[in-house]
Amino acid sequence: MATEATTMEEQVAQMAQAIADLQKIVEDKDLQIAQLMNKLEPTDAGESSHNHSSISKHAEKEKQIDEELPRQKSAQKSSHSVTSNAALSVQQLQEMIANTIKAQYGGSAQNLSAYSKPYSKWIDALRMPTGYQPPKLQQFDGKGNPKQHIAHFIETCNNAGTDGDHLVKQFVRSLKGNAFDWYVDLEPESIDNWDEMEREFLNRFYSNRRTVSMIELTNARH
Repeated sequence: MATEATTMEEQVAQMAQAIADLQKIVEDKDLQIAQLMNKLEPTDAGESSHNHSSISKHAEKEKQIDEELPRQKSAQKSSHSVTSNAALSVQQLQEMIANTIKAQYGGSAQNLSAYSKPYSKWIDALRMPTGYQPPKLQQFDGKGNPKQHIAHFIETCNNAGTDGDHLVKQFVRSLKGNAFDWYVDLEPESIDNWDEMEREFLNRFYSNRRTVSMIELTNARH
């Protein structure tokens, strides 16, 4: 694409140079005519001869202008066409990029950054108790024991004065790495209470832990 754009720019530059050369030719002819006019002889014969020469030069200049004008118009038309094609190519490239993003991610580029909370609106509307101070939570990255993480999380939140569905809004602060990625990928408003959040979490990570344990046990026997 960069090579194509450079070629188009070179063509436009060449056309502009050709037009400038034509203008210089006309200016040179005008200068020659002016010089001839300054050399006019006072005699009738000389004046007649010079007038004839001037008329011939003028006619020759007009003929050249008549021949060059269509070329200038053609060059200008070609330049406009090249510029239009270049602009069209840029527009087509932008559309191709947008379509590629949409095909790859299943949506428009503007929607890629959108994020919706995985819990319902009524959970989002819950307010923490007066004077509540968020506790320091241990973080789970998907590699430890998910049941132990749940037990530690609930105990820590209870000691800080929260329980039940209030735990849903705090749970994300106890996740990192693969576990955080799992949380972000949950369907919007798919969690309506703490039991559902706990169940989804254990279904995802406890089954993985059992699979890893079986692999480790098999390797140990060998």
